[in-house]
Amino acid sequence: MSQQAAVAADALHTPADQVRVNRHRADWRGWKFMWPFALVFVFVFVIPILYAIYISFFQKQMIGGTKFVGISNYIRLFHDQQFWSSVGRVALFTCVQVPVMLFLSAAMALALDSMKLHGAKFFRISTFLPYAVPAVVSTLVWGFMYGAKYGLVGSLNDWLGTNLDVLSPSVLLAAIGNIVTWEFTGYNMLIFYSSLSTIPHSLYEAASIDGASEWQIVKSIKLPELKGSLAITVIFSIIGSFQLFNEPSILQNMVPGNAITTYYTPNMYAYNLSFAGNQSNYAAALAITMAVITMAIAYAVQLNSMKEQMK
Repeated sequence: MSQQAAVAADALHTPADQVRVNRHRADWRGWKFMWPFALVFVFVFVIPILYAIYISFFQKQMIGGTKFVGISNYIRLFHDQQFWSSVGRVALFTCVQVPVMLFLSAAMALALDSMKLHGAKFFRISTFLPYAVPAVVSTLVWGFMYGAKYGLVGSLNDWLGTNLDVLSPSVLLAAIGNIVTWEFTGYNMLIFYSSLSTIPHSLYEAASIDGASEWQIVKSIKLPELKGSLAITVIFSIIGSFQLFNEPSILQNMVPGNAITTYYTPNMYAYNLSFAGNQSNYAAALAITMAVITMAIAYAVQLNSMKEQMK
């Protein structure tokens, strides 16, 4: 009898309470696959954040160089009216633009999932296509369309004899919201549509046999399924709105006067403080504060979503 066979025979005749458990050490083989991403994550994400926190406690001075000032930058930021003006502007933008965008995305996803829409593939691709266009290009295209003297709005004014100005300060934020909605509606629509695709069609058939109407199926089956994906899209949209930068920055040179100031959004304010005002320490404090505010709002939305799903 070979040695392997003898070991197998002993194992068969060993009582269950005497079987030795093979205790392995911690298996670190997974880190062999993780370390490339982990290194990039540390150098691109973790270290810059730690460095920003570090420099936010200092201040550059014309005489004496860089000086440790503690939380003076944060105290100054708390009393900075320009900062709070920009925060209020993006908060208003978020409260209006995000619900409109997500409503349109959900409506498109429901229309696609109904299987009653002709040319569904073309519709899905065409609505997602704006997301594939860079934000700078999208803003330039819409900026020329908004032009009251040279764009589509200007042509309509000449044709109708009106004097519309989409880039006036009173409606400028809505014009930017229209650009962002055009860019990201298709992206969120695909998230909703993928969530609806997981519902088994047998559930629809059973509801139809029981006499449920199309609206009852949407209300009782489809909309509850969208709660999880709705939480994700809301969190992503809030983070994106508070990071608003490309659209107002590009439109700044197209808008007459000083409608878009250097502190129009928090990101624009931090950029101008750092690169134009040579106040990188104060800009770091601003960036850290905005990160904390955004994380707090996103976390509150996530907690509320978890409570809704547990009901």
